Amino acid sequence: MPDSTTTPAEIGPTPDGASLRIAWGDGHESIYRPFDLRMACPCAACVDEMTGRRLLTEELVDETVYPTRIEYVGRYALQFFWSDGHSTGIYPYDYLRRRCGCLSCGDEVPEG
Repeated sequence: MPDSTTTPAEIGPTPDGASLRIAWGDGHESIYRPFDLRMACPCAACVDEMTGRRLLTEELVDETVYPTRIEYVGRYALQFFWSDGHSTGIYPYDYLRRRCGCLSCGDEVPEG
């Protein structure tokens, strides 16, 4: 049985269109700014596969970056196609849920 904490019930933009909103199966809601999602890209071009060291730095990404397209990857992840041309990152739902930085989840967003 799927884990309701990492199963989206609804995915879409926030009412102002500035961020991504995920309503999870357990009733929790996460809001993600595009810049933060881009900076969190887990792909091999953004994170060294051997050391886990983040290669992508804030200086390399424009603050106004946004997804031009979002696709579902099976039933477990999203793939973003970014305005800066990057598109190789796959964001599993459990990864996105761990990155929720709301007050109830805690201010600290874990690495990786």
